[in-house]
Amino acid sequence: MLGVLGGFAVVGAVIVIGYVAGRLVIGGPQAGFALNQMAFFVTNPALLFTVLADADLGSVFSEYMPIALISSLAIAVLYVLISRFLFRRPAAETAIGAMASSYVNANNIGIPIALYALGDATPVAPVLLVQLLLLAPLYLTVLDLTSSRKPSFRAFLTQPFRNPMIIASLLGVAVAATGFRPPGPVWDSLVLLGGAAVPMVLLSFGMSLPGSRPLRRSPDRLQVLTATALKSALMPVVAYLTAHHLFGLDGHKLLAAVVVSALPTAQNVFMFASRYGRGIPLARDTVLLSSVLAIPALIVVAALLA
Repeated sequence: MLGVLGGFAVVGAVIVIGYVAGRLVIGGPQAGFALNQMAFFVTNPALLFTVLADADLGSVFSEYMPIALISSLAIAVLYVLISRFLFRRPAAETAIGAMASSYVNANNIGIPIALYALGDATPVAPVLLVQLLLLAPLYLTVLDLTSSRKPSFRAFLTQPFRNPMIIASLLGVAVAATGFRPPGPVWDSLVLLGGAAVPMVLLSFGMSLPGSRPLRRSPDRLQVLTATALKSALMPVVAYLTAHHLFGLDGHKLLAAVVVSALPTAQNVFMFASRYGRGIPLARDTVLLSSVLAIPALIVVAALLA
C-alpha cells in the first residue's frame, strides 16, 4: 500500500501549495478562478487530446469499460433519485452531486495508484474513456442547458460539439483510430500544455479551500455526506457485484476493477462546478472528503481481495 500512499502524497502536496497560495492571496483574489478557466479551456483539452491520441483503443475496450459505465451510472441515478425526493435541488446542482458521487479520479491519482498497487495502469484506461467520451459530455450538456437562459432542442444537439473538452476528446479518439500524427511542433506544444493541466487544477482546488469547512452546518452538508458515502462506500460494492457476478471476474482482474471504483472524486468535478458557478461547495467538499476516505477504502479493498 506504499504506492497508494505515495500517489496521494504527491497530489496532496500540490493541493497544500495551492492552499498556502490562496491564504497569501498570491496572484490576487481571482487567481484560483483564472487558473480554473485556463484549465477548462486550454490545458485540460490539450491533456485529453494527447492522452486519447496515444491510447491503444484495442486494449482498452475490455470488460473494465462496461463495469465502469454500469457502476458509475448506477450511483449517479441513485444520487439523482435521492436529490429529487430529499434535497429538491435544481438540475444543475443535482448534476454536480451525481458527478461528485460517481466520477473517479482516474488520471492524476488513478494512474500512479494503478502502477504502484496493481503493477499495471491498463485498468485505468477504459475508465478514462468512459468518463471522457460518455459521462463528461452528458454532464456538461446538462450543465450547459440548465445554466442557459433559453435552452432549446438545437442547443441540446449542438452543445457537445461546442465544448472544448468534448471536442478535444473526440479529436484524440479520431487520431488514435486513424493513426494520424500531428506535426512534431504541434504535438510537442500540446504535450507541454497538457503537462500543466493536473497541477493547474490541483492548485486551483487548493486555493478554494481557505475558509472552507467541509462538515459545517450548511444547506450543502447533507448533500456532501450523501455524495461522499455513495462514492467512497457504495460505488466499490456496486463495482464488485458487477465485475464478479455479471462479468465473472475474480483474482487480479476483480481487484483492479474494485480499486479503480474506490478512487476519490476527480478534481475535474470541482473544475466543472466552478466553470458554471453551480454546486461549488458540494463539489469541493466531496472531492476533499472522498480523497481522505479513499486511503482506508483502498486498504480495505486490498485486504479483502488481494
